[in-house]
This record gives sequence, C-alpha cells and structure tokens, in this order.
Amino acid sequence: MATPSASPDRTMEAIGHAVAEGQAGNRASARQTLLGLWSAIGATGDPLHRCSLAHHMADLYEDPAQALAWDVRALDAADAMTAERVQEHHAGLDIAGFYPSLHLNLADDYRRLGSFEAATEHINAAKTHAPSLPQNPYGDLLRGAIQEVAEAIAGRDRSRRASAPGSAA
Repeated sequence: MATPSASPDRTMEAIGHAVAEGQAGNRASARQTLLGLWSAIGATGDPLHRCSLAHHMADLYEDPAQALAWDVRALDAADAMTAERVQEHHAGLDIAGFYPSLHLNLADDYRRLGSFEAATEHINAAKTHAPSLPQNPYGDLLRGAIQEVAEAIAGRDRSRRASAPGSAA
C-alpha cells in the first residue's frame, strides 16, 4: 500500500464517501453530494479535487452525454494538475497514471454517442498513456477495458459495456 499524505484532505475524504455511496446503489444521493462538493470546490478550485470528483461523477450517469460532460471536466482538471500536488495527496500516485483512464472514459462516452472519430482519438490516447499504468490488477483492468472499448469502436458498437463503471448499479 502506498503512503498517503500526512494531513487529511477533507474534500478527498468526502468524495470517497460519496463514491462509496454511489457504488452501494445510492446513485442519486451520491450525485447530490458530489454536486454540492463541486459547488464548494469551484471551477478554479484544486485540480486534484476537480479531477477526482468529475471522474467519479461521470460514472453515476447512465446517459453518455451527461457522463461526457463530467469526463471532459476530469481531463481538463488533470491537465491543470501538477505532479507535486498529486504527491502531496498520495506519495504512490503519478499524474501520468491518470490519463489512460481519463481517455478511456472519453472514448467510451463518444463511442456510445456514435461519435466514432472522437472515440478513436481518445482510445488511441489511452493506448499511448497505457505504459504509465501500474503492473497490478488495476492496471490489468484498465488495459483490458482499453482493448474492449477499442474493439467496440472498431465494430461501431454503441451499447453500454457490462464492465463499465456503474453498470452493475
């Protein structure tokens, strides 16, 4: 297990609690909590908070257009984040490791919306960033999802993936 930051980050803790609530099936309540946090963080707030919140918020929507809006926010926030900020939060994190998942989610959103050219651009970006993934079950999961979405894009398949985050809820 990686070493977390020395001081607690109340916003990240609140995001984590809301994510757990959504994973437990309380999606509407989790969305409301995260929307409240989003308002408190603000459009120019801490990029780590914005990226984490938006990344998880997207998973709480069945509608790919709504998910896309949040996934775009997550990528924008990641682009504003510094490696130092990520390390302040958690010594075991690397900003480069965020990008495969962020681009994967965007590719999947665009694919579900039938925008296959945009989906292809993002799945290619996810593949480019995939070497940054850890060699562990999480990295394996993402590498498999990248392959799955790439195949769905090639097949012009717009259906929701059974393995997509939030599909079981």
